[in-house]
Amino acid sequence: MELAPIIGTLALGVIAMVLAIYFFVATARGGRRTQAIFFLMLGVVLLVVAAGLGWQRFNPNNAQALVATPRGPVQVRVVTALPVEPWVREAAKRFNASNPTQDGQPVEIQVVAMDGLTALGKFDRDDYGTLVSGTREGLTAGELERLATTFPTVWIPDSRYLVELANASYKERLGRDVFLTDGEYRARPIAISLFVWGIYQSRADVLAQKYGEITWQTVHDAAIAKSGWPELGGDAKWGFFKLVVPNPRRNVGGLAAMIAAAGEYYDRVNISTEDVTNPEFQQWLKELMGALTDVSGASAYTAEDFALFGYSAGDGGQLLESDLLNSMEGIRTRWSDPLVIRYPKYVTWFDFPYTIWVGPETTAAEKNAALQFQQFLLTADIQRLAVQGGLRPVNSEVSITAGDTLFTQWQSQGVEAIVPRTTRMNSPSRDVLLALLRWFDLNVGN
Repeated sequence: MELAPIIGTLALGVIAMVLAIYFFVATARGGRRTQAIFFLMLGVVLLVVAAGLGWQRFNPNNAQALVATPRGPVQVRVVTALPVEPWVREAAKRFNASNPTQDGQPVEIQVVAMDGLTALGKFDRDDYGTLVSGTREGLTAGELERLATTFPTVWIPDSRYLVELANASYKERLGRDVFLTDGEYRARPIAISLFVWGIYQSRADVLAQKYGEITWQTVHDAAIAKSGWPELGGDAKWGFFKLVVPNPRRNVGGLAAMIAAAGEYYDRVNISTEDVTNPEFQQWLKELMGALTDVSGASAYTAEDFALFGYSAGDGGQLLESDLLNSMEGIRTRWSDPLVIRYPKYVTWFDFPYTIWVGPETTAAEKNAALQFQQFLLTADIQRLAVQGGLRPVNSEVSITAGDTLFTQWQSQGVEAIVPRTTRMNSPSRDVLLALLRWFDLNVGN
């Protein structure tokens, strides 16, 4: 703030005080005429002082007012997993349009799409630059600006276990939690989507006739059929069975699929490092994953590839329910062979936890503005918007079968509003994830 206008105003006040004292003394010695002159001069001085204050307050060219105006807007940067990014982005657009404020300042939600594994890697490498000292004191203006414009306020990963892995790494490095599991800023799910089997109707009919239920073992046996589909009872023109699983280096869904396969193989929900490094399991998994199509060229959007490239992308696989639901119509219109959806015995799912960074890298205003957006995402109207995108709501007031939703539209193809199987796979440890990724790189990814 400039000092010149303030000094000038103070100087006028001092002059007014001196004149008042002078004329008070003069009045005590003089008569009515002296009193009239005194009050006239005092009025003139007060008018000058008031004019100076008014000019400083209302002059449009004076950017430095006596009272500092708040900086704005409060920017809330939300790093968002790919399956929920379209929904979160649309919600942010609506939220911003409502002109929200925090501590008298406007709030702006910024959405950054990023796969959960990619984001976890950035956190592990500390790419965003945490404050090792644990305080903002002593930072330069440039360092504060970097925090204000680049550091994530919120992370919405695919699954809660990614949050736990990131927080464990930071706690070891910084000696403090950055993501909480309880309290006001705790991680809270904002939507749910399950991993399900999506298989072309023609192929599913053949597999069901030969094996009955579609399971990982069914897919494994189909994958190792030496003469391909004819051995399974299918059309020779189909060639060999082709499995669709996301590339685990580009989409965390690939890891979820392998964890689900391990759960079925061992017939339990908890998988250890010893389990995934068991040579017998690795041989079984290698046979299974040997049916994958072009892994190196696969994108992070496997369900979209499924819809765009049809049978060349694969015959079926385990993918995220919301991704499949959004691709069902495109698959039917392009390939005239609709997908059927089947629910596995061991269910893995994503709960997309809304996770607020609680360290000093984000301000109190940013954290509280993030809470505002979290509550907005959990409102019934915005949860219904999530259902329109094939996601299952966490707000109990919202039904996935109310109206014409993707869940009702594709009910004839096996979509279930209430999944009868509730055997949920436990969250894997960091060591299990790293072991699976290493195995994939050595055996499949090359």
